[in-house]
Amino acid sequence: MDTLLTIKALSNETRFKILEWLKHPEEHFDPQEHMPASCNFKGGICVGSISQKTGLAQSVVSGYLVKLQKAGLLESHRAGQWTYYRRNEEGINRFIEQLKKEL
Repeated sequence: MDTLLTIKALSNETRFKILEWLKHPEEHFDPQEHMPASCNFKGGICVGSISQKTGLAQSVVSGYLVKLQKAGLLESHRAGQWTYYRRNEEGINRFIEQLKKEL
């Protein structure tokens, strides 16, 4: 894990907020009714829903989500035309432990 890459991903207020919202997605987003019943990606929120909450263009939000995913903080799943994101708790915990060691 690249600690600096992760810190940079968290340095943007909107990206940080997205990560916070995804901690309890049921409190911050409407149910993902278009998610197929066969999709086993509990807690996943589509890019469109996240974009709507931020008030930013979907392309901007997609870039933010990819950056958070590359940093190991999110994981994604594609179901048809929809891409869903959720927190990668293992990656977040690994980052926290690494940060404790380095600082």
